[in-house]
Amino acid sequence: MADELILFTHPQSRGAMIHWMLEEIGCPYRLEVKQFGPDMKSPEYLAINPMGKVPALRHGNTVVTESGAILCYLADLFPEAKLAPPPAERGAYYRWLFFTAGCCEPALADKAAGWNPDTPKLQVMFGYGSYDRTLETVAQAVAERPTIAADHFTAADLYMASFLHWGMMFGGVEKRPVFEAYAARHIARPASVRAQEQGAKLMASLTPSS
Repeated sequence: MADELILFTHPQSRGAMIHWMLEEIGCPYRLEVKQFGPDMKSPEYLAINPMGKVPALRHGNTVVTESGAILCYLADLFPEAKLAPPPAERGAYYRWLFFTAGCCEPALADKAAGWNPDTPKLQVMFGYGSYDRTLETVAQAVAERPTIAADHFTAADLYMASFLHWGMMFGGVEKRPVFEAYAARHIARPASVRAQEQGAKLMASLTPSS
């Protein structure tokens, strides 16, 4: 791969899942850690991601933002890693990648903000319907099979496992046995463990010593 892959991230952000994805692929890459606050809102970084958020991936002259989009981009860029099913078999893969981004993430964010669409009219307006319906849909999906989009681990599992793991860790997602089993199975993958260990070292380097 001639063009360098640079991940702009913070160890306590959604960038952690992209870090995991890069470890799954096993390709050379470089991490650029951005601090929350002014660092992410600097003119230099806003030229990369006008939202002033991480993660963002730069690959040569190409910039990709949004976690789900970055996962798809990397899976397609490195087909030998088999983190996406063959094109003709991607129905469930796309379904669950975009369900995680378009339903799970907003439902959890709204709940964390203390708001839930609690009337039929509001539930029609919001793509995820309600927090409870979203979690029930996830519970059914992860209970049916060990991987949600193919007969092997894919980027869809990486995204869903990350969502459940972080959600349960911070209390936004209730700890159901089916969630814990699914998340633990995938979070224990060697690439995930490597990314977590590297992330912990990065976090320690960002934390001022007392």
